[in-house]
Amino acid sequence: MSVYGYSWETSLSYFLPILLLVIIPVITWLVWNVKTGRYTNMDVSNRIERKSLYLFLEGCIIVYLSYHYIVNGYLDFVLSFILILLFALQISNLFIKSSMHTSFNIFVAALFYSLNWRMGIIWLGIAVLVGITRVVLKRHTIQEVYMGAGIAIVISFIYLYCQIQFQH
Repeated sequence: MSVYGYSWETSLSYFLPILLLVIIPVITWLVWNVKTGRYTNMDVSNRIERKSLYLFLEGCIIVYLSYHYIVNGYLDFVLSFILILLFALQISNLFIKSSMHTSFNIFVAALFYSLNWRMGIIWLGIAVLVGITRVVLKRHTIQEVYMGAGIAIVISFIYLYCQIQFQH
């Protein structure tokens, strides 16, 4: 997304901290927990197992947001909303195992929509397909996919509203 509006060097300086502080630690956490038997699979399909995943994901994003704020003097808007989305999913996990795959893909559709409405619509189609595959693969029920989608739609609309407000 950053390559869309920035130079290669600026994009790399934006993405590298996300890679080092969020993506690599989360992948390492998932692999380690599957190998040690704490998680039954990389999907973390078990609602009980997800509790520690949410905490770890949120911790990584908070570390990144702190780093970004110290280095740049402002919060990363997109990652702040991803953190809000994670908190909402974590709360819903107390009642129903909402589909994280569907949620994140709907939020990504909103990110693309803010850049180009056609890309956003295409990614929304991908999010629908992801939701269908979660049910077909028996990782989620239809209600869990709807719950994940509903949470993401609300957070995405708030994100888009705030983005419009800050642009003007």
